[in-house]
Amino acid sequence: MAEAHSAVAFSFAITHEGWDVNFDREVLHLVWQSGIRSWKKRIARFQNSIHNGVYPGHMWSLWMLVGLVTAVHFSGYKVPFDLTELVLKLLPGSCTKMQIAACVLVALTYWLSVVFLLRYTFKLLLMYKGWMYEARGGGKPISLSTKLWLVGVKIFSGWNSPRLYSYQGSLPRLPLPSVHETAQRYLRSVRPLQDDQQYEKTKQLAEEFEKGIGKKLQRYLILKSWWSSNYVSDWWEEYVYLRGRSPLMINSNFYAMDAIYLHPTRVQAARAASTIYSALVFRRLVERQELEPILVQGIVPLCSWQYERIFNTTRLPGMETDKIQHWQDSNHIVVYHKGRYFKVVIYKGRLLKPCEIQIQLEQILNDKTEPLPGEERLAALTAGERKHWANTRKMFFSRGVNKTSLDIIEKAAFTVTLDDFPYEYDEADPSKLDNFAKILLHGKGYDRWFDKSFTLCFGSNGRIGFNAEHSWADAAVISHLWEWIIMLEKEEQRYDQNGNTVGTPGLTPPIPVRLNWEMKHECRAAIEKSEAVANALISDIDLTIFIHEHFGKRFMKKVRLSPDAFVQMALQLAYFRETNKFCLTYEASMTRLYREGRTETVRSCTIESAAWVKAMQDESTTNDERLKLLTAACERHQLGYQDAMCGKGIDRHLFCLYVVSKYLEVDSPFLKEVLSEPWRLSTSQTPHGQTGRLDLSKNPECMSAGGGFGPVADDGYGVSYIIAGEDKIILHISNKKSNRQTDCHRFAKQIEKAFDDMKKLCSSRLAVNGKKD
Repeated sequence: MAEAHSAVAFSFAITHEGWDVNFDREVLHLVWQSGIRSWKKRIARFQNSIHNGVYPGHMWSLWMLVGLVTAVHFSGYKVPFDLTELVLKLLPGSCTKMQIAACVLVALTYWLSVVFLLRYTFKLLLMYKGWMYEARGGGKPISLSTKLWLVGVKIFSGWNSPRLYSYQGSLPRLPLPSVHETAQRYLRSVRPLQDDQQYEKTKQLAEEFEKGIGKKLQRYLILKSWWSSNYVSDWWEEYVYLRGRSPLMINSNFYAMDAIYLHPTRVQAARAASTIYSALVFRRLVERQELEPILVQGIVPLCSWQYERIFNTTRLPGMETDKIQHWQDSNHIVVYHKGRYFKVVIYKGRLLKPCEIQIQLEQILNDKTEPLPGEERLAALTAGERKHWANTRKMFFSRGVNKTSLDIIEKAAFTVTLDDFPYEYDEADPSKLDNFAKILLHGKGYDRWFDKSFTLCFGSNGRIGFNAEHSWADAAVISHLWEWIIMLEKEEQRYDQNGNTVGTPGLTPPIPVRLNWEMKHECRAAIEKSEAVANALISDIDLTIFIHEHFGKRFMKKVRLSPDAFVQMALQLAYFRETNKFCLTYEASMTRLYREGRTETVRSCTIESAAWVKAMQDESTTNDERLKLLTAACERHQLGYQDAMCGKGIDRHLFCLYVVSKYLEVDSPFLKEVLSEPWRLSTSQTPHGQTGRLDLSKNPECMSAGGGFGPVADDGYGVSYIIAGEDKIILHISNKKSNRQTDCHRFAKQIEKAFDDMKKLCSSRLAVNGKKD
């Protein structure tokens, strides 16, 4: 009753003595401040929408044009097309006020015409993608058309400072390839995986599809590409992510870890407070659109659409499909510690400073209360089957105190886990780093809220990491936030000599509030059922981190090979040596050069890569021949990556054709074969260097160790890698223990051997070049 009474801010009653009014000044003040903050954000969003709506134009040019048209009119001259006189005929009168109104309308007409002309011209410029193939062409001369395009883009984007979403209206739509183009690319990609008989069968299926049902499916897809902003993204989000009924933990969520060579403090509360503050500053920049949009090579903008859902976002479970729920604002986070959940308010007239947040976190760490029945393992529901979680949520969390507490978690800016054990890194004991990664990937199965957009995790020794849900955005977006956090800690003096946050609290921070729960026996049984599923997944996953320090990007560039292609070729060689066969290989590429773009697949196993791998295994092949084949394989991979980024990929187009076929209830043997092929080697390069403010060559200790994910196929590997700095490659390799044909530790050794053999092979090119010089 005490809690209910304190929640009432205003009440009144009629008695025999008259009106009886009671109100809590502090609560009403908080309500007032919340309203003021909400209106400020609405006004800021309105201003930003105007700025973005006219970009690359600017509002000041409108006022200049209004003044110019007015001056010309009252000077007795005619404005172009004599529009002022035409407008005056439509207005009731020709007094001075009406003449000024006519001038304003005419100026607005001229201005809008110029703005839309600029926007569509800029959009046409951004549709040109020839620059990508030339800019990475290994020293090839840039064509005149690309030089002219470069001048045009700089003119349009250089005279007005862009905000985070300023480029959105000018980004082109993802182009839709023809069925013939995609079918030919697909056939080429599967050639090294099939014998002659299998390939002829696949070729026949592709030809039948192209001449038959493919034409009808393509027509529907053309209509969708005209109507929607992006013909792939909404279906990709819906059918690949949200309709999946399997657990998010390990299968979908991914993780990233601290900069392992940087350990600024061992005080858990201080590191957590500093990181939380940095994340909140980043959120404020996103909300105000003051974050600089990312430009490829400092020129071409990437789509910023995914940034909208970094914070205040949760994936809600459903019986048939989940839902991504985003709230415009949230003034709190939720902290999990030793089985208990706390609501932590991070805004009191302003963002709380790190030293103030540390006080709140220390209060949580010093809290000795025990978890309520069922509370400690509650988050196991988010780690289990989605249908079970949806049913449990509806039965036990749709009313009363459970609904109130669940709303607090789901509406939080993000969640935080304060673990009671350390995250360790020891060069002499690699298993500690492996365990660090496993902690971030799955934890105990019940100590991360896997539905939240991301959960910040803190070890008792001050090391950090995060676990992120995948449906709302791709890894590059959350990696940008992660770089920002690490960068701020390096740029600013955040800790004193004792490891605590610097500064003096300017106010008494709000006390963290324990969330309350009432879980009956049936609810706790449902939690235990999800926990059993989570435990089975955890016991089956194996994960290792391999740090290669013999060479890195510097050497790859010296031998004139793409670093990404170099690593992908090493993976192909390592996999073939381990299994004596090739496999369908997935590498994620982004399509954010287009509006609402997400990812496309680069099929890394190609005809050229297979030829080179076979040559490496054939002792009769000379090193010169192997080197030529490696160069051809890397160039082919680079071309495939460029094609994927430019909307000329294979898999997203075929996926959308498959979705249309299901809507029309039409079976396609070709599409069924394509979609049934397992990705036994699923790979991704961790993006870095997105902030542009931190020079990693001067501060190599700030380089993140990257992150990883679980394998896509039961008999395959999940490989995430980061080409860290100039002389380091870090790989995160995962597999399932239940499949005895895979072993991440054994595969890591094969990759190391492949790297060494490739270095020996490429060193001959360096020797030849040295003699020429």
